[in-house]
Amino acid sequence: MNDLLKKYLFADRSIRIQSANLSQTWLDGREHQHYPKVIENLLGELCAASVLLSSNIKFDGSLVLQIQGDGPIALLVVECDSELRVRATVKLRQEFAIKENSSFQELVNPNRSGHFMVILDLNDRQEGQQAYQGIVALEGNSVAEVLENYMRNSEQLDTYIRLAANDDKATGILLQRLAVTGGIAIDKDKAEENWQKAGHFVQTITHDEQLKLSEDELIHRLFWEEQLLKTEEDHPIQWYCSCNRERVADMLRMLGTAEIESILSEREEIDVSCDYCGKPYKFDAIECAQLFVDKNKLSTQESSSEH
Repeated sequence: MNDLLKKYLFADRSIRIQSANLSQTWLDGREHQHYPKVIENLLGELCAASVLLSSNIKFDGSLVLQIQGDGPIALLVVECDSELRVRATVKLRQEFAIKENSSFQELVNPNRSGHFMVILDLNDRQEGQQAYQGIVALEGNSVAEVLENYMRNSEQLDTYIRLAANDDKATGILLQRLAVTGGIAIDKDKAEENWQKAGHFVQTITHDEQLKLSEDELIHRLFWEEQLLKTEEDHPIQWYCSCNRERVADMLRMLGTAEIESILSEREEIDVSCDYCGKPYKFDAIECAQLFVDKNKLSTQESSSEH
């Protein structure tokens, strides 16, 4: 499997390096969603970024990266859980014409009121406990620059991120300076020299290089002089959405018999798409009727058991 997250450390443990390949994941994610190419590429970059950032957090839950824009893009959101399962979606404003050469700021922040949000939603949150949220202005000319600014200003972590996406692949590389912790002998001057040098190398990465080279080739090309330590086993990445036919059926039941019959009077079947991944679900008249037959049967059985 090529869709992997890989982690390395410099030998002195002063710098973390991570790479993520989302080839099949990215193809799966676009199976039911179709956006202009410039929008798709931004979404692919944010997907790769979510994996890079989520993998650094020891938690059971989901990391959500969300860009709320005031231009053609109303919402750009990616969710990555602790198993590196990704899902993503985009909400566009139909009144805007989208140009393929539109810049990042033109798409999300032309009026300077857009913002970037990081949400950490734990599975074991107590009742009434809110998910962690960090919100910053959309400062930067790319997804990567927005994330770098967030990490530097909100998390106090010096970080370089390079992201790229096209029809075949979404990918990312993260370079992060680690704080000196007790018990580790480290030459601070050497660590600073390493950071300056590594940062320079990462900033030379081109968009085409990221898309054409494998992640292993890219890291070797950048850091061939360094002794890198592999810190963990490669972790698989995959696309996953929790939507299913049963959940859609429950939603249709909530509309009620009268509403369903009204819809069916105008068309032969009901078409419903997942609001997150776009997967389509179809229910014909017989299947819709069966929804309420099953519900009534269950209600009768529960009533009988009570008596």
